[in-house]
Amino acid sequence: MTLPLEGIRVIEVGQALAGPLAGVLMADMGADVIKIEKPDGGDDARIWGPPFGPDGVTSLYFYSQNRNKRSVSLDLKSAADIDKLHKLCETADILIQNLRPGVVDEIGIGPEAMLKRHPRLIYCSIWAFGYQGPLKMKPGFDPLLQAYGGMMSVTGRAEDPPTFAGASINDKATGMFCTIGALAALRMRDKTGKGCLVDTSLFDSAVHWVEGQVNNYIANGAVPQRHGTGGAVIVPYQTFDTADGKPLCLAPGNDRLWARCARALGHPEWETDPKYAKSAARVKYKDELLPMIAQAMLRKSRADWIEVFEKAGVPCAAVNDIGELANTPQFAASEIVQELPGGGPKVVGLPITFDRVRPRSALPSPKLGEHTDEVLRDLP
Repeated sequence: MTLPLEGIRVIEVGQALAGPLAGVLMADMGADVIKIEKPDGGDDARIWGPPFGPDGVTSLYFYSQNRNKRSVSLDLKSAADIDKLHKLCETADILIQNLRPGVVDEIGIGPEAMLKRHPRLIYCSIWAFGYQGPLKMKPGFDPLLQAYGGMMSVTGRAEDPPTFAGASINDKATGMFCTIGALAALRMRDKTGKGCLVDTSLFDSAVHWVEGQVNNYIANGAVPQRHGTGGAVIVPYQTFDTADGKPLCLAPGNDRLWARCARALGHPEWETDPKYAKSAARVKYKDELLPMIAQAMLRKSRADWIEVFEKAGVPCAAVNDIGELANTPQFAASEIVQELPGGGPKVVGLPITFDRVRPRSALPSPKLGEHTDEVLRDLP
């Protein structure tokens, strides 16, 4: 298939997750992504195992985030290799960098210098805390930003300590926002002929995740608290145990769905009770209502409740562990897992389809510096 970013060249000067994720998203959409790696070890993520891939030494994590790319080994402390990077940028549309704050300026490849020399380049900087403010020079990793950015304070049960989200949500969101910004800047370049500086940060992503809680705090001064699996402004909107100990997530997100839910639970009187009939009332009286729902849910197994709720048109879902998820018919039908070329491992692919076709990786994840000679040989 013809992919939307074919003909676009991306230079990725990054490691770990946010920068490489932006790169792999563009690579999967057809861009020629050239990954710049330091000669001594390359991307730190290469050794983030176990598990390791088929070669026994490269982490599965690296395989997943660096498929479809070409690796060029350059020492960015070397003037000669910086010159090679400039020559690469003369052929490129986008540069992504997520080096430690300050490094790009120290070695002469900061945005001002690069855009002056390469005015059509889309220069994407990924920061921990952003390009301004007292913390702009601090490095950061996803769990630190989950902590500093407030996410941990609203995740988990009220009686438990603050809790991490199970995935690297800030790294991944920042990689996605970087991609969105880069593609928007490309569209603008089509109109103006000029490149653009795109800045994203883990901090901005962290704030974006809790935007609703921040907006509420600004509006009323109340600090949001943890609600376990429940929602703060919709009730019920959480998981409940069932008779066989398997939890079920119940999400009747409006009053019409709540009415169906009340009847399905065997309590049609809740549909008209003034304390429970309307959303705001259910939030006000949730400490009274939720224990009664929890008690009702213990009457049937999870499978039985799913059958009841689906027949009644009430949104619900089993709480799957990763193994259960990977073995669901829906997971299989999505065809989101692909086997990388060249005997590579199976990994989750691009979460986008084009004309109902999900792009497949044309290249496996590269060995360190595998394409250095090939890429540099073609430079003007």
